[in-house]
Amino acid sequence: MSDLVKGMLVGAGALMLFLLVLGGGLAALGAFSVAADEPAGALADMVLPFVREQAIDARADDIGVPRLDDAVMIAEGAEHYEAMCTGCHLAPGMGENEMRPGMNPKPPLLARMPAEEPAEQFWIVKHGIAMTGMPAWGVTHSDTEIWNIVAFLQKLPRLTPEQYRALVKSTSGQHDHEHHDHD
Repeated sequence: MSDLVKGMLVGAGALMLFLLVLGGGLAALGAFSVAADEPAGALADMVLPFVREQAIDARADDIGVPRLDDAVMIAEGAEHYEAMCTGCHLAPGMGENEMRPGMNPKPPLLARMPAEEPAEQFWIVKHGIAMTGMPAWGVTHSDTEIWNIVAFLQKLPRLTPEQYRALVKSTSGQHDHEHHDHD
């Protein structure tokens, strides 16, 4: 290895160490705000979504997706969505609520965007997303219940407000499940 390459590697390592120490020092001084009512900053807005997407993609790759077109699965998923998700993600025809404006990052409006890949949705619902307010529902819900939610999420973007209300009304209205321990 030439002296030039060695020098470049040492310089790059020193720069990385300096940036790490600088970032750690700024963090220790409380220089970074964690307030939900302040913008995260351009760097965080650029880096965090990329990191999140890469992490989810990598973890969802090996998840086998069952058939998701069963009407009972979709209805049960709608019932869970109504009980657990509308506060943050809203429902078709639902207006802004008091909670969402204070959330940072703001949860996506799932009814207004194309459905994600089912394996990725399963992973997100089961494991949650740290520092976003998205809980890990796999702590209290079985994989079957989570797949029901995913089956519903696949249909959600195509539902009118009337179809959504009819689907939720068709369920028992009892968000009832057993809590599952995952040790």
